[in-house]
Amino acid sequence: MSLKLNFKLPEKLYLKDPQDSKYGKRLLTHAIELINELGFEAFTFKKLGIRMESSEVSIYRYFENKHLLLLYLNCWYCEWVTYLIDMRTMNLNGPEEKLKRALHCMIHAHIESELTDYINENTLFQIIMKESSKTYHISEVDEENKHGFFIPYKTLIGQLADIIEEINPKFSYSKSLGSTLFEMINNQIYYAEHLPRLSSLSTKNTLDQLEEMVNHFAYATIHYAPK
Repeated sequence: MSLKLNFKLPEKLYLKDPQDSKYGKRLLTHAIELINELGFEAFTFKKLGIRMESSEVSIYRYFENKHLLLLYLNCWYCEWVTYLIDMRTMNLNGPEEKLKRALHCMIHAHIESELTDYINENTLFQIIMKESSKTYHISEVDEENKHGFFIPYKTLIGQLADIIEEINPKFSYSKSLGSTLFEMINNQIYYAEHLPRLSSLSTKNTLDQLEEMVNHFAYATIHYAPK
């Protein structure tokens, strides 16, 4: 039986939190499927309503527009990765082992889990990989930042930065490295699949190669810095 795993997300993202109702959870399920199938540009609430056999008006009771829905999914994913790192590093003492485990969690967060019955983590990861930059590479980013829309992302990066600083307290770029590693994971998988001349990874055993590469970048950078 699936457990109820809900995350507290920025309230101004939604009019009604879809995690709190059966309809809302069904909305998230179908939205993830449809955005992945069509791409974010072609996705509309009208098409989502048709997929759900529901009215478009009902969807607007949860989200003002599709941009906020994408932001919601991005925040949910960041909370999910943060949760995985918390759970899987809590009994580890050495910071280097913590970082290695945290990077593993980020790379393998797409594996489907029984902790939720309305989010397909694998499909959601495909959206994050292809579409997540559209949530903050926008002209309204500063205004949306004031509303706290990126707090889950900042929390995740802060979690990584804390571990990095445990390894080397004199390392001055922990947040920059944390965000770079997170984006590297998403981008390198995408490049390997679609723009292979931008990546050293092959399409065979991509995740294993990626994990080895990300660990190399992380530890080489941290230990290169003056202590």
